[in-house]
Amino acid sequence: MHIVKLLTLISFVIITTCIYFFMRPVWVPMFHKVVGKRTTADVVDLYGKTSKDRLLPFFRAADVQFPPEKVTLLAIKDSNLLELWAENGEVQTFIRSYPVLAASGVLGPKLREGDKQVPEGIYQLEYLNPNSAFHLSMKLNYPNDFDLKHAKEEGRTEPGTNIFIHGKAFSIGCLAMGDEVAEELFVLTTLVGKANVNVAIAPSDPRMNDISKLATDKPQWVKTLYLDISTYFERFRHDN
Repeated sequence: MHIVKLLTLISFVIITTCIYFFMRPVWVPMFHKVVGKRTTADVVDLYGKTSKDRLLPFFRAADVQFPPEKVTLLAIKDSNLLELWAENGEVQTFIRSYPVLAASGVLGPKLREGDKQVPEGIYQLEYLNPNSAFHLSMKLNYPNDFDLKHAKEEGRTEPGTNIFIHGKAFSIGCLAMGDEVAEELFVLTTLVGKANVNVAIAPSDPRMNDISKLATDKPQWVKTLYLDISTYFERFRHDN
């Protein structure tokens, strides 16, 4: 009898956990319909102070004003890192790095819907989602003009969409950063304005590795992409 109860309890925990994590895109929107949707201002009111309190020591240590004029996020896929850089008067200053808790796929650009790849390239933010199924999220403008051009050339009609930087610790094709980091980046973006935030995603750190070697068996456009990414990353050197 005890074994039956134990197995029932274990089954309940497993099912509940699966629903909580893997069915979030289904039940979270339903939850928001019942309790009401949050606004970006609501999120800043809720998480603004604690996020600033966590960020300020890093900005002070770097001797950088808070908030800065602009922000750049550099994602490095093979090391699962996201670097935060601040720009004031065209001077780039490293603030801190965050671990990427989850990102699916392998090295290489995203090609089509459902390939589970995290894109590679230089992107901007399209919008902030205060009602994300993954706590909070920021949508990248993937596919950008470069992605669309080469998808069309290769006859790829569905290059994919809905790529986010978000909370929680699981993801398919996005960068999952955990809830506290998502709060910090969300609040920081509202302070500087999403038009002043750039996101560059590289397969490996081009400041340390020649990423052109990763494109030897790829189409020419991937080699061009990796050259563009390498050139972009050169603006953000830790030894400057």
